[in-house]
Amino acid sequence: MSSQAPLPGNAPMILGSNLLQDPFLGPAAATLDLSRPEESLPLRPRVGRWMQVLQDTLTDFFEQRDGGGKFQEDAWLRPGGGGGVSRVLTDGGTFEKVGVNRFAGGGEIPAEMAARLGSDRTTTEQVDFFATGVSVVCHPRSPMVPIVHMNVRYFQLNRPDGQLVDHWFGGGLDLTPTHPHPEDAVHFHQTLRRICMEHHPDYYARFKAWCDRYFVNIHRDNENRGVGGIFFDNLRPGENGDLEAEEAFALVRGVGLAMLEAYGPIVDRRKPMPWGAREKELQLVRRGRYAEFNLVHDRGTKFGLQTHARIESVLMSMPPSANWGYNLSWPEGTFEHRLHQMLPPREWADGIPEEFLTPVR
Repeated sequence: MSSQAPLPGNAPMILGSNLLQDPFLGPAAATLDLSRPEESLPLRPRVGRWMQVLQDTLTDFFEQRDGGGKFQEDAWLRPGGGGGVSRVLTDGGTFEKVGVNRFAGGGEIPAEMAARLGSDRTTTEQVDFFATGVSVVCHPRSPMVPIVHMNVRYFQLNRPDGQLVDHWFGGGLDLTPTHPHPEDAVHFHQTLRRICMEHHPDYYARFKAWCDRYFVNIHRDNENRGVGGIFFDNLRPGENGDLEAEEAFALVRGVGLAMLEAYGPIVDRRKPMPWGAREKELQLVRRGRYAEFNLVHDRGTKFGLQTHARIESVLMSMPPSANWGYNLSWPEGTFEHRLHQMLPPREWADGIPEEFLTPVR
């Protein structure tokens, strides 16, 4: 892939992946050995380097489970500083579309923009922001395999003289089934509960409730997008009983790598299952609701649009196909109705609720 000339205005410049190993990390961070706990580099370059490692790890994870599909990679530079590496697998054997995207960089922003990004530190000055993170959305081919989404991120704000103004972590992992398999929701939530408990006794309950509140199509009579997971934002080191910086970074690493254990066994269990036109139709309907949330409510999409990120990367989460039926409803006892019953928040980590133990037709 050859380089392209800079695009006019605020459009990102697209670079071929063979032209750069990483355009966003300094030379010290690019070769950083993350296995050394005594590493003395500041938090920012270490988080940036780990996001690079996470993107590589998840790319390998999805390629291995797809059984033949390969990611296409594009690197892009954001006007004003930083950019991203977008990796998208399309039309694979197991997955119709998977995006594993990484962003790193920033630039000068006004104080009101810093507040919109999530800062609660009062300032009237223009500040420098740095953000890095990895975002994953997977749309499987089979309706038996659920959609999964993961995001981990780090934000830092500094005054022009380099003084730290604010910094925080965010992230989450959530599951959107397109066929009712309650045991998948149980496995997913039990895995996330265990990982959260390794870092803080209150985090699973707190982050699950946050996820249940966040991934909601308010315009659809408060219909949840899926069966949830965990979600957190504005996790500031050392505040309000939260973790110190290194502990918070460890939590984010645990959440990022949870994809392997929380989602991998579900894919392995469900992809051999047979399905037909009726199952596919329900998948397309749920994909439509997924797209609605991302376009109407999702903060990540809004952040990308506000900061002139590459639009192909911002809209990576969109499914390859979807349906919008008119005024849809399903009879009780059908698997379509059962899936709809699974959407309201439940304590999945405690096991399958009794009402889901009866068979469906």
